[in-house]
Amino acid sequence: METEKYHEFAKSKLGFDFNDINLLVVALTHRSYVNEHKSAHEHNERLEFLGDAVLELVSSDFLFRNYDYPEGVMTALRAALVRTESIGEAGKELGYEPLVRLSRGEKQGSERAHDVILADCFEAVIGAIYLDQGYEAAKDFIAKHILVKIDGILEEESWRDPKSYVQELAQKIDGMTPVYKTLKEEGPDHDKKFTVGVYVGEVLKGTGVGHSKQEAQTEAAREGVKKYRKG
Repeated sequence: METEKYHEFAKSKLGFDFNDINLLVVALTHRSYVNEHKSAHEHNERLEFLGDAVLELVSSDFLFRNYDYPEGVMTALRAALVRTESIGEAGKELGYEPLVRLSRGEKQGSERAHDVILADCFEAVIGAIYLDQGYEAAKDFIAKHILVKIDGILEEESWRDPKSYVQELAQKIDGMTPVYKTLKEEGPDHDKKFTVGVYVGEVLKGTGVGHSKQEAQTEAAREGVKKYRKG
C-alpha cells in the first residue's frame, strides 16, 4: 500500500510525521471501502469512537477553564463546537478529502452523506493522533481546528436552539409566534429533501433545507435568527 501521500499530509497539514502511518490510513478509511476491498482489513469506526471521546474531553475542559456559565449553557456551547457541520467543515479546511478511502457507491452518495463521512473521519484522525502522538498533540490539534470557533459561536449565539431563539425574537420584536410551512418536498423515499419556510405573520423570515422536516425547520429558524439579528 502506498503511504507516501499520507506521510506528506501529516507533515504539511498536521506538522508531524506519524510513528505508525497506518493509524492515519485507517482513520481515513470508510467501512464501505473495506467491504469492497478484501486487502483492507480495518475501517475507522473504532478510531472515531476514541476520537469522539477525546474531542468531548478537550472541549469540556476548555469551556470549564475559560467560561463561567451554567451547565446547560456549557453543554449547548460544547454541542455547537462539535456538531457534525463544524467538524466536517474543519475536515474540508484540512484538505484530507482526497485521501479518504470510500467504495465506488459511497463516492456517488449525497452531499449530506459525504459531509457526515468527512466529520467521522475528523474524529477518527483525532483518535489516531492521540494514539500515535499522545494527549497533548491531540489537544493542540483540536484547539487549532475546533476551539478557535468559539468566538464566532458566542458572537452569533449559534449555540442557542434556533427554533426557540427565533420564537423568542419574533414574540419580542413582532409580537407574533413563528409558523413553519413546507414549501417543497423532493427526491426518492430513501433520500428525501424538504424545503421549509418560517413565517412571522405573512413575512417569510427564513428558509431551510433538510432530509427531514425537523432538520429543515431548524435550518429555516437559523436563517430567521440571522435576519432578526441583522435588523
